[in-house]
Amino acid sequence: MSDVWLVVGLGNPGEQYASNRHNLGFMATDTLAARAGVSFAARAHGRALAAAVRLGLLPGGAPGPRAVLAKPQSFMNLSGGPVSELMAYFGVEPDHLVVIHDDLDLQPFEIKLKLGGGEGGHNGLRDISKALDTKDYLRIRCGIGRPPGTMDAAAYVLRNFPYSQKADVLHMVERAADAAEALVTKGLEAAQLEFHTKAAP
Repeated sequence: MSDVWLVVGLGNPGEQYASNRHNLGFMATDTLAARAGVSFAARAHGRALAAAVRLGLLPGGAPGPRAVLAKPQSFMNLSGGPVSELMAYFGVEPDHLVVIHDDLDLQPFEIKLKLGGGEGGHNGLRDISKALDTKDYLRIRCGIGRPPGTMDAAAYVLRNFPYSQKADVLHMVERAADAAEALVTKGLEAAQLEFHTKAAP
């Protein structure tokens, strides 16, 4: 197998979903692509957009590890198929898969990193775990908090962030992109130490 990393941002394709809470993964991978000056192209039989990059910098300023950024285009609940196809094509093992996603169980704008564990009701993660037959892949969790009052969680994640939170959202997206670079260059424990001790804005 290769030493390539696959960094997947979860979201729903289409302009109408672009600013939804559920699309934080897409936002973070877009940020990583912009930093690298690369564009996405269709892969996995058109069911994903992908771009090859070098993520982060190694000691001495050398380019970081080779990685593929990806945004499944099959809609959130069917993310597993495109992800598994990309992993097979690029020879990526689960321990080199990083998934960036929104998380209802974290406070808004909080970032947490973990390996494996449950999916917390997140249908995109659930479909990836099912397709790979393992939960042992890395996740970057982007907190969105619980919906107010009696609002349904499914409706909440498909709504845009309030305009008053725009600066906080942009900051979280940048931090999620930073976390992806830290994961592939420093490893999970060092990245957790760095990002779990940084308070949300």
